[in-house]
Amino acid sequence: MRPSARREMAKEMVAQQSIGILFSCVLFSISETCYRYQPTFNVDNERIADWLIRLTHSQRNWGFKLCFLYLRNVKGFVWNHKCVYRIYRELELNLRIKPKKRIVREKPVPLSVPDSINQCWSMDLMHHKLTDGRPLRLFNVIDDHNREGLGIEIDFSLPAVRVLRSLDQIIEWRGKPRELRSDNGPEYISDALANWAKDNEIMLNFIQPGNPQQNAYIERYNRTVRYDWLEQYLWTDIAQLQDYSTKWLWTYNHERPNMALGGITPMQKLATVT
Repeated sequence: MRPSARREMAKEMVAQQSIGILFSCVLFSISETCYRYQPTFNVDNERIADWLIRLTHSQRNWGFKLCFLYLRNVKGFVWNHKCVYRIYRELELNLRIKPKKRIVREKPVPLSVPDSINQCWSMDLMHHKLTDGRPLRLFNVIDDHNREGLGIEIDFSLPAVRVLRSLDQIIEWRGKPRELRSDNGPEYISDALANWAKDNEIMLNFIQPGNPQQNAYIERYNRTVRYDWLEQYLWTDIAQLQDYSTKWLWTYNHERPNMALGGITPMQKLATVT
């Protein structure tokens, strides 16, 4: 039982049974300081509650930690995490925690973090379906240094030619990387990509088949794409999906705190190295 509940019971006992305060505190295992404590109303409580409700409504997949980091690091509020968490719990905004199945595996070699931007990009393809059942694909590219999403290309088919066109469009404004990391999909092991990489002096780094953990940065990003917005809505056409993905990509880079970066956004990380 919480101390606040025991305090109320002790006060009720003193009022109804006419016993001493000291005896009542001993009876309910609380101190006299706790008995005489008068909670004060914090004017910030309503602002915190309003922010949390609006934030969890717009970002349904965010838990407390992401919400707190967004308020602290992105919006600049100085609220204590204990105060924010208390209101978060009182509003019953907690996400249900799904227990993880423990699988015994050999400990993989940790991925090295690039020292600067454009040192290594990761790319991968995702699969999804429209409401009418037609399958589509998403081509994702990120910078491994600051986990910045560089582009999302969506279509029913994304052959090697489309992959190269997307990479060229990113390179126009971002500059070219020294290395590209990917799996062994047919789009990546084609002669077209090999010749393109040779002409642009870009090294291709292919992971071992059956070891997606070697491409962990983009795999974690794919999970964020899927659970943050892709599977939360029903999509009817490619144009609608591409438009939303472009808007979400800006939010991901500028407003969504990233745990791997210490709770700051990819653009905040970028600002520290440029």
